[in-house]
Amino acid sequence: MSIATRRLIMLSRRSHQALTTTRSTSTAVSDTPRFLKHNSPHPILTDHTSILSCPQTRLTTLPNGLRIATESNLSHTATVCVWIDTGSRFETDETRGVANFLMNMVFRGTSKRSSSDLDEEFENMGGEYQSYISREQTVYIAKVMAADVPKAIDILSDMLQNSTFEENMIVDLRNDTITRMLEENEDPDSVVSDCLHAAAFQDTPFGRSTDGRPKDAFFVTKKVLQDYLSTHYSTHRTIITASGAVNHEEIVEQVKKTFTKLSTNPITSTQLVKRAPAIFTGSEIRKRDDDMPYAYFGIFFNGASWTDPDSFALLVIQLMLGSLTKSADVDKHKGSQFAQMAGIDELAEHLRAATCHYKDTGLFGVSAIAKPDRLDDLAYAIMQKLSQLCYQVTEEDVIRAQNKLKYEFCKEQPRAEEIGRQLLAYGRRIPLAEMLTRVDLVDVAAVKRVANRFIFDQDIAIASTGPVELLPDYNWLRGRTSMLRS
Repeated sequence: MSIATRRLIMLSRRSHQALTTTRSTSTAVSDTPRFLKHNSPHPILTDHTSILSCPQTRLTTLPNGLRIATESNLSHTATVCVWIDTGSRFETDETRGVANFLMNMVFRGTSKRSSSDLDEEFENMGGEYQSYISREQTVYIAKVMAADVPKAIDILSDMLQNSTFEENMIVDLRNDTITRMLEENEDPDSVVSDCLHAAAFQDTPFGRSTDGRPKDAFFVTKKVLQDYLSTHYSTHRTIITASGAVNHEEIVEQVKKTFTKLSTNPITSTQLVKRAPAIFTGSEIRKRDDDMPYAYFGIFFNGASWTDPDSFALLVIQLMLGSLTKSADVDKHKGSQFAQMAGIDELAEHLRAATCHYKDTGLFGVSAIAKPDRLDDLAYAIMQKLSQLCYQVTEEDVIRAQNKLKYEFCKEQPRAEEIGRQLLAYGRRIPLAEMLTRVDLVDVAAVKRVANRFIFDQDIAIASTGPVELLPDYNWLRGRTSMLRS
């Protein structure tokens, strides 16, 4: 046998041994359950919700309709909020200003704690508490150390269920409220905001100020407060949210023990909205005061509701327009061409695009502060830029606004507050991944389409105060909503 033949036989044997070893190893691996899980011939639907919604929001609805939502994280502090699905738009002619009055009144003492006791308890815990109200929502907030969460829940439940509404406290708060209202009437920004809603939603509850009028405070009594509380502070319109160093099961048990006296009134905010919808009306309210150094005004369109598919596109458009503060010289060099122009030409002291959403409507537009002799040029620039969005949009501007909006969504937010706001507005907690995706879907074409829907040849609401003689009138501004030229 030749040497070459022997070598061929030897190589053949080695190949056979290697193949046998490979087959046995492959069989051993394929028999392992850990690998069998992934090589099944049958497709399995995988749910990635837990990943996309990280950190997980846990939601429990009690039999009486009260909802409890929490998000836990590695922290030493916690925030507890009580959200009520009510605000000034749900007041009647007889109860104007009661929602805001009640929100402040619950801090004036309960059957178990005086006003000073409430302050002292939070001071001793090193925590803080506050509240605020809008036209559709009321929220009470407590921020404490992790170990003090049960006590914070007990205090909040006591305030909302056992307030005494003593007559002397009502009188004190009435005086404080009237004083504050008179001070706010001197604040031009507050005046423009209230007048804007009054013009846009005239003859509807939605057009009323959240504070009411000074004279309304004289009609607030203990019975009025109790009636409003039993009508609107019901279990199915209340959401208790908590975030930080919290345990969901413990929060639920604590709420079950403490929130036992809330009203079970079946009326819903949806029913109330249908009874008195927010109907937008193109109009103007102008309060001229030539003694003021600057003119304050806002030009706004009917906007998108919380659940409108175009609400995110309006947020992108808002950031495309940008903002300007003259005292911050760097604002002249912002990416927004609108802000650049207004800053370099010194058209405004302050300029800001804004969007606000409500249950069945919204507002979108621009507010500004300017010297009297700049009003005509500034108004022209604003209307030109707004109408320009309908037909001339650059991809760079859209991407820049998208990145800004994503940053706003991603930066650290008060989670307990955001949970409650979303549950009331959308009926669910929107995962961050979904919000970022919805922002990415807003392209140049979407911006033009949405601008044509909300801006082109649409009615506007205008509110102004100060030396506004040179601010163009309503008809002039309304005609510029369909200006098809640069």
